[in-house]
Amino acid sequence: MASPRLTVAEVSESLQHFGIVDYIVFMCSLLICVVIGLYFGWKDWKAQQNRKRNAIRRGSEALNYLVGGRKMKIFPVAMSLIASFISGIAIMGASTETYLYGTQFCYIFTAIIAMAFSMNYIFLPVYQGLEITSAYGYLQLRFDRRLRLLGSGLFTLATLLHLPIVIYVPALAFNQVSGINVHIVSTSVCLVCIFYTLVGGIKAVVWTDVIQMFIMIGALILIVIKGTADIGGLGVLIERNMASGRIEGPNIDPTERHTIWAIFFGGGCFWISKNAIHQMMIQRYLALPSFRDAQKALVCFTVGIILLLMTCFYNGLLIYATFYDCDPLTTGLAKAKDQLLPVLLMKVLGNYPGLAGLFISGIFSASLSSLSTGLNSLSAIVLEDFVKPFSRKPLGERATRYIMRGTVLGFGIVAVVLVLVVEKLGTVLQLSMSLIPISLGPLLGLFLMGMLIPWVDSVSAFGGAVSGLVTMAYIVIRAQLAIAAKEMTFPTKPVSVAGCEYDFEFPPGYNATVGLSSPSVHANAKSLHHVSFLFYTFIGAVVTLTIGSLTASILRGQQSNKVDPLLLAPFVRRAYFPEHLPITSAVSLQKFNKEDTQLYLPLSFSGFP
Repeated sequence: MASPRLTVAEVSESLQHFGIVDYIVFMCSLLICVVIGLYFGWKDWKAQQNRKRNAIRRGSEALNYLVGGRKMKIFPVAMSLIASFISGIAIMGASTETYLYGTQFCYIFTAIIAMAFSMNYIFLPVYQGLEITSAYGYLQLRFDRRLRLLGSGLFTLATLLHLPIVIYVPALAFNQVSGINVHIVSTSVCLVCIFYTLVGGIKAVVWTDVIQMFIMIGALILIVIKGTADIGGLGVLIERNMASGRIEGPNIDPTERHTIWAIFFGGGCFWISKNAIHQMMIQRYLALPSFRDAQKALVCFTVGIILLLMTCFYNGLLIYATFYDCDPLTTGLAKAKDQLLPVLLMKVLGNYPGLAGLFISGIFSASLSSLSTGLNSLSAIVLEDFVKPFSRKPLGERATRYIMRGTVLGFGIVAVVLVLVVEKLGTVLQLSMSLIPISLGPLLGLFLMGMLIPWVDSVSAFGGAVSGLVTMAYIVIRAQLAIAAKEMTFPTKPVSVAGCEYDFEFPPGYNATVGLSSPSVHANAKSLHHVSFLFYTFIGAVVTLTIGSLTASILRGQQSNKVDPLLLAPFVRRAYFPEHLPITSAVSLQKFNKEDTQLYLPLSFSGFP
């Protein structure tokens, strides 16, 4: 007599064997972060005592906490850039994206390369020349204080929308392998992150990023090697994914969810906005002593991020090759789309003590890196853009310290609370790339106007930014409401449950031939919010640029002679001001330094592009 088949609940429980060794590995990874935070906090305290004895100038506290005295090394900064950018959203979201929709999104590497070129030739030369701490200080130099506050406000909004997603992703993974409640996990781990960011500042953030980066890479390599071997090799993986239509060439059909056009133009703008105008990234480039060092860090970041993302996409193919005849989403083995990778993890590595703990540590490391970076950047923005400009007298070292650390604590608590909202929405990759462009699209348009179009003045730029913000808020909010109401869904690749060896109940809407039904938007729906989420940042930037530049041309006329050359991209500077003298800009910056309490180091224009 045949033994009774297991139920999906029993199979799920059998996969949740996160043992004592795994917990030890996980706790050790968190303990390392705490120790690093305490170490750099102690070093900064010692340095602070020396500054008091030697009467070092005001501002040293913030300079060390936010940009490490601008003396950081290339390697740790490059690793920190990668670790901060490749959060758990990318590790789990990219794998989920490939499993559900195929490899079309893999062509995002073209957008990453475009981002690197724009950083090298437009943004980095300007930032390094000005040596500012807040990226949005540029907007005051180029336009006025009103635009600076708008930019800082938009960044704060984008970061607050992003951080809860960053926290939710690893908690979801931990819940899948251990059964512990998502909110207990997210709160506990977030407190650890807040602590080491609070105590250690940028140096602790960067060096914990380096450690977390190696944990992350080790975890990904483990699952790739073991998972590929378990299914019979690379050939089996390619064969199964080719048969399901998941491996595909560039799609040029503009009506599809992902096309090469959306990925290159839309994804390119998203990546530029996340890297070139985002405080949490710019702050790391500005922690380096020279433009050449920043260029080297950019090259390392670009190569590293492409390789890491390709590994994440490979894991998506590996998930399908492993579960090609028993879809975990249909059976309920994975309760959420973004739990697919943890399910694969426990199937592949669950029987090896410590390896599952290492992988979960990798997921948490990626997210903690992004969280700590975001909190540290918010402390810079609040101090430099919202407190110092309105302070009647220069802030003392103690007040500066309390403001920066209070900001980290306050925003960290807000991010934990907002996790409750995130779990009600869609997949984390689409959610992240949908909500953030509300603010980053108009912000990108503002910076591009400032650096590329000399005749745009502050009034025109403000009008363009507000137009872009209103447009993006309408598109994104309407799209998220439509997705939540199931009015707008996207067709996924076919799945099968023919080979399942356990009992489960079919979900509503299941079609035995294609899997879960995922109709696309209604045939007659042609509203603006139905465009691919990849285009969101692109649309926000284009609306801002168009309205701003047209308004400037109509109402203000040509004003290029009033713009300081060093506030423009090098090639624009050479075209419009072929004979400009650096001393003009030095005078302007000295004036800015007196009017504003921005951190500032002596400028050197030698070797500047």
